[in-house]
Amino acid sequence: MATLDRDGVKIHYEVHGKGPTILLSHGYSSTSRMWDSQVAALKDRYQVVVWDFRGHGESDYPRDGARYSEALTVGDMEALLDKVGAQKAIVAGLSLGGYMSLAFHASHPERVRALMLFDTGPGFKKDEARAKWNETANKRAADFDARGLGALNSSDEVRVTRHRDATGLAGAARGMLAQQNDRVIQSLDKIRVPTLVLVGANDTNFLAATDYMAAKIEGSTKAVIPDAGHAANLHQPARFNQAVEAFLAKLPQA
Repeated sequence: MATLDRDGVKIHYEVHGKGPTILLSHGYSSTSRMWDSQVAALKDRYQVVVWDFRGHGESDYPRDGARYSEALTVGDMEALLDKVGAQKAIVAGLSLGGYMSLAFHASHPERVRALMLFDTGPGFKKDEARAKWNETANKRAADFDARGLGALNSSDEVRVTRHRDATGLAGAARGMLAQQNDRVIQSLDKIRVPTLVLVGANDTNFLAATDYMAAKIEGSTKAVIPDAGHAANLHQPARFNQAVEAFLAKLPQA
């Protein structure tokens, strides 16, 4: 089991295959296991890197709430690319993983060859909307504090995962799921790399957000997966992989 030491916090990651690097980041309260079918489909042509966020899965669960943040997560992603020898990567993620992929591009655009944003949103311009989102994130944290892993929901991307306890999920809700500013949403019109914006047709909470991103990101490709909800890659893996591979096939040669 490969781990990356980030100032005393061990980050679990896996590398599959060889070729151009794809970094896949999972959703909140999920783990790298949600990408198994994508790894199987892509590893013969790409170096696919999957990992567990701090506080999730096989990574460490720091007790200090200050060890969870957007900035630290972006730093984890940069360190992973350094570790696997990728100066540039196709950076991709679902839900929180998609948001962090955008945050990574906002901080390190020179290291992103392309973006793939799955069932995700770019955050909020209005303070009131962000405060409402953060209130929900903090309630989730409090629920994990009170009920432990019993507070996990039964969504498909969560059912395929395993966590040692709920302390990391509470810390990640407060420090990573909650948002501090509008930096990410304000970066959309500065994106100049090929971008796939994909959403499940039944993922009603993210349909408007993906429409917004597709409109704001110049030259982006939009894909809607029929009969799929928030975990589009798990609900319709064949259709999801087909959309991803069609997008990847059109990328300029690295």
